[in-house]
Amino acid sequence: MSVHKKSIKKITTHQLQEMKTRGEKISMLTAYDFSMAKLVDAAGVDVILVGDSASNVMAGHETTLPITLDQMIYHASSVVRAVQRALVVVDIPFGSYQGNSSEALRSSIRIMKESGGHAVKLEGGAEIKESIIRILSAGIPVMGHLGLTPQSIYKFGTYTVRAKEEAEAEKLISDAKVLEECGCFSIVLEKIPAKLAKRVAEEVSIPIIGIGAGPDVDGQVLVIHDLLGITTEFKPRFLRHYAKLDGIITDAIGKYVQDVKSTDFPNEEESY
Repeated sequence: MSVHKKSIKKITTHQLQEMKTRGEKISMLTAYDFSMAKLVDAAGVDVILVGDSASNVMAGHETTLPITLDQMIYHASSVVRAVQRALVVVDIPFGSYQGNSSEALRSSIRIMKESGGHAVKLEGGAEIKESIIRILSAGIPVMGHLGLTPQSIYKFGTYTVRAKEEAEAEKLISDAKVLEECGCFSIVLEKIPAKLAKRVAEEVSIPIIGIGAGPDVDGQVLVIHDLLGITTEFKPRFLRHYAKLDGIITDAIGKYVQDVKSTDFPNEEESY
């Protein structure tokens, strides 16, 4: 007699669109390795972003710029092997798509073929329209990213809130509509005024995911290390700590060190 396990419904770009239509909020978190991705997926997160923020939280770089395409593929491959339900979106790293649309397509194909990811994410608006169209022509789903775009940090010179002035706000709205028209399935809005984010979410039909963009968008994304309180130096207004694991982890390791030094570990029951 065969036993059939209850099937796990995979999240697709189509389902995200349906979630926006019916007003169901979309949950999105980053993950960069197998073990964490397995936990994030099991908890019911809809979208897992293999973010270039791995450059910061995994490698210790000051910005997202140093991480390479090969490194992003490595992280994405680790995540994909753990995931049963969530849609896995992979950031195309700095320098792997800005040059021309052919390079953008090559990078996207490598990510999809070598990692097994489900979609890619690019930063920018009208200026990368050609690259987005080229990637989509290969059947690769694209998520956009507007507002504060960390790959352009040296251009901005600061991590402050973007699009507070009317001209920049109008360009952001225009760029969001361009991304929608190109065929992007979703857009991340980072660190912009909540009223502007609400307007974008109302004026475009695709799901808008916010990070520091207020509550009136279609979903939210955070970096997992920030949410869990593993990293403590990063303290923006939009971040909510759902746990404070830095102290718990440090205490546990300290107790281990103490037990090793005192020969309490391993004891007789923990030995062969």
